Amino acid sequence: MGKSAADAGAAVLLHGDLDILIVEARCLPNMDIMSERMRRCFACGGGGGGGKGGQPAAAADPHQRGRSSAAKKIITSDPYVSVCLAGATVAQTRVIPNSENPRWDEHFRVEVAHAVPHLEFLVKDNDVFGAQLIGVTAVPVERVAAGELIKGWFPIDGQYSNPLKPKPELHFSIQYQPIEENPLYKYGVGVGPPYPGVPNAYFPLRRGGSVTLYQDAHVVDGNLPKIEIDGGRIYEHSNCWEDICHAIVEAHHFVYMVGWSIYHPVQLVREPTKLLPGGTPSTLGELLKGRAHEGVRVVMLIWDDKTSHDKFLLKTDGVMHTHDEETRKFFKHSGVHCVLVPRYASNKLSIFKQQVVGTLFTHHQKCVIVDSQAVGNNRKITAFIGGLDLCDGRYDTPEHRLFKDLDTVFKKDIHNPTFPVNSYGPRQPWHDLHCKVEGPAAYDILTNFEQRFRKAKKWKVSLKKVASWHHDALIKLNRMSWIVSPTTGEANAHVCDEQDPENWHVQVFRSIDSGSVKGFPKLVQEAESQNLVCAKNLKIDKSIHSAYVKAIRSAQHFIYIENQYFIGSSFCWSSYKNAGADNLIPMELALKIASKIRAKERFVVYIVVPMWPEGIPNTAPVQQILFWQGQTMSMMYKIVADALQSQGLLEAHPQDYLNFYCLGKRELAGEGSSPSSLSNDTSSLRAAQKLRRFMIYVHSKGMIVDDEYVIIGSANINQRSMEGSRDTEIAMGAYQPHYKWAGNTDPPRGQVHGYRMSLWAEHLGAVEECFRLPETEECVRRVNEMAEENWQRYVSPDMAETKGHLLRYPIQVGKDGRVGPLPRHECFPDVGGKVLGTPTSLPNALTT
Repeated sequence: MGKSAADAGAAVLLHGDLDILIVEARCLPNMDIMSERMRRCFACGGGGGGGKGGQPAAAADPHQRGRSSAAKKIITSDPYVSVCLAGATVAQTRVIPNSENPRWDEHFRVEVAHAVPHLEFLVKDNDVFGAQLIGVTAVPVERVAAGELIKGWFPIDGQYSNPLKPKPELHFSIQYQPIEENPLYKYGVGVGPPYPGVPNAYFPLRRGGSVTLYQDAHVVDGNLPKIEIDGGRIYEHSNCWEDICHAIVEAHHFVYMVGWSIYHPVQLVREPTKLLPGGTPSTLGELLKGRAHEGVRVVMLIWDDKTSHDKFLLKTDGVMHTHDEETRKFFKHSGVHCVLVPRYASNKLSIFKQQVVGTLFTHHQKCVIVDSQAVGNNRKITAFIGGLDLCDGRYDTPEHRLFKDLDTVFKKDIHNPTFPVNSYGPRQPWHDLHCKVEGPAAYDILTNFEQRFRKAKKWKVSLKKVASWHHDALIKLNRMSWIVSPTTGEANAHVCDEQDPENWHVQVFRSIDSGSVKGFPKLVQEAESQNLVCAKNLKIDKSIHSAYVKAIRSAQHFIYIENQYFIGSSFCWSSYKNAGADNLIPMELALKIASKIRAKERFVVYIVVPMWPEGIPNTAPVQQILFWQGQTMSMMYKIVADALQSQGLLEAHPQDYLNFYCLGKRELAGEGSSPSSLSNDTSSLRAAQKLRRFMIYVHSKGMIVDDEYVIIGSANINQRSMEGSRDTEIAMGAYQPHYKWAGNTDPPRGQVHGYRMSLWAEHLGAVEECFRLPETEECVRRVNEMAEENWQRYVSPDMAETKGHLLRYPIQVGKDGRVGPLPRHECFPDVGGKVLGTPTSLPNALTT
């Protein structure tokens, strides 16, 4: 049982859930012995105060001995335990200070998808500047995979200097359940009302809700074809920014906003489809000032970029150009409570870790929460969440104009960080996903805001500012009986009857830790009861990651993903396994495809990412992100290829099951285009202007499973967004119980289906019948044909407009799963930079 890492056997895939209980340890060595000796040295030094045998003089006096021993504090190890698989930490206990016999009693339910020879328990000594390994207990994977309950005391192997002291031991239990034996993953979103949603999440599944799904900031009438859904109805496209503007205008009591960036000059409504009240200000900043002046409580939480400054002689925009200081200054003497919130790390972390968290990571949530009209004279909570920040460069439509309307619709809002600032284009088109949530789940989004605000207030309140905060700027909703609330019963907040086919079940997920919210319990057992993960001295809600894993494991037919980044499962990469991108999402997708191949069932995954991460493609950060993305793709295709080979499917290709795409646009000169003007040099800008092409930046953070379940939020598929202790994120997962596969013979044709078809219509420029069944070979072939044709048109030196915007991602995949650059397109058109990136010396935590 105490098998060392050197004695590793053959690796076995653990794919399922681990139930781990870490109870206690005994006889741990004192790893702080040097610190203790230095303390004694200083205590005994100066004036010969040392007693016999090196004991302090006070202890030599029999009359003082009892008092001194009671007052004396032993300095010894501060132990904690990390559970590791293939170098990835999957669970971690809290730190017990000054104890050689610590007791944790901590329970973990861990999703695993790791091929390992053994499971390791690393016992470590916490220190101000990091951690020191005490020893390791390794459990052979064969015993774990058998599913038996393994429990008891096990030796901790390490280098110990005191042979007379009893060997250290660790008391724990573990039990493994493979996904095949877990009914939670068998039937998609489940059969019948008892479906619990994602288990072990902070917020439960809420019923009786309503969800509106948005693509891009606005949809101009006629931009998209009509899409038929169940009952012969036509899917209705909604307008995100216009709806947000109307919600702010119609709020009676409060407007709460959270953003990575919120920029006050932004115009929310530019191509209106419905009238606003006369006199409504055109910019977001003036609108919010006006509402505050009318008595509406307006509170904003904006990420405080540490690299931006606006004090005395020091004025900088900041690396990320979020305009945080400009926005704070704009609202300074108004009724709007505008709070800049740094990404403070918990003071329980080591000094080094605090600096890393505070410098590298951000507050990335995007929320607008208002009170809105309910039944009768009542009010309810309405919340908007997703990928869209209310800042410059985000307004766009499915047309994704490059050069058109730059002096009207996009006036003073031409955003393209790849090129120097210019007024002739191309602008960087922006594709994003967002949603509106009403019903009981909206109150969970409100709870997130309140928890974050109260933590921010703790940091911000000072003697000079306390008066301006009025102690608490938040509305006391419990004092307003006319605002319906689920606190006395969830049904009170329902906005839809359970029998209504348009009813939604919604669950809110987060990536956030106790350093960013006030309200997480301090006691471990209380935190566990609220489904928080305990890691060293943090309490973490990482339910977004769990939601993705659960949805992928439950998928039956296909998965469609749009995401700004796609990096993960580094423990299974061919190299750089210790990069730290340990989220399971890419591995789960690849294993899902492999399992369906073995079961001889069709299953397809479509993934849309940006052509390159925002910025200049040949810079170090972008190249490193592209390198990690390439490693992720290679790992996935290798798993799929191996599954095909193992089943003797020699004619099949991995891209029959898994495909990556990007979005791009070529815009021919015509009406509404900017005057023909080219950059004066031979730069990439001149090439993009001459050939009138540029990528459409995919900023989406969403996934659709089997046309029945959708996840939308602020979280990218990378470690920053999924770990829970890095960037703060929020998302929702939702489905319509009347439109699902389970219990039905026909595919679901509800709002989720309409939304996915609408996205495909935007990207492919058409609606074809085969698109309704994405898992079929016919559909995969057709989508790939269209993406290939669009790529050829995009890179052609001749002016040819693409049909839609979906392009093949410029990589070449072999039958054996090997991934390489596309011949003649090793670098991106016009702008350069290797498509598959290159490793750099930047910190992995920054780019994973």
